[in-house]
Amino acid sequence: MRENDMLEKEDIFSKVLRAGRRTYFFDVRATKADDYYITITESKKFTEEDGSFHFKKHKIYLYKEDFAAFREILDEMTDFVLDQKGEEVISERHQKDFKREIYAEGNDEVKSAESFTNIDFDDI
Repeated sequence: MRENDMLEKEDIFSKVLRAGRRTYFFDVRATKADDYYITITESKKFTEEDGSFHFKKHKIYLYKEDFAAFREILDEMTDFVLDQKGEEVISERHQKDFKREIYAEGNDEVKSAESFTNIDFDDI
């Protein structure tokens, strides 16, 4: 590969956002015509039972002609989520040690879902 081709593939400006098992890479890159565009890459780590791991990556390319519309829709969508659900993150359900709590009707006592007995209808 020519040196000029290598320079075209270099990132101009980059930022990284680490978010649990996910990492987001925001990169400004140059086209062959020396115009800029943005790539956003989501990399998610998956661990196998044997302890080995691999990453799945998804990438989008965002070109200057789409910046204004993209920003407008992203702002609208984030505002909607924050207006509807607030800023508190509800992620416990996705954690491995999450235990769902069940409230008995007419009783304020909280019970773990694991404290209930699984009954097969054939047993009744």
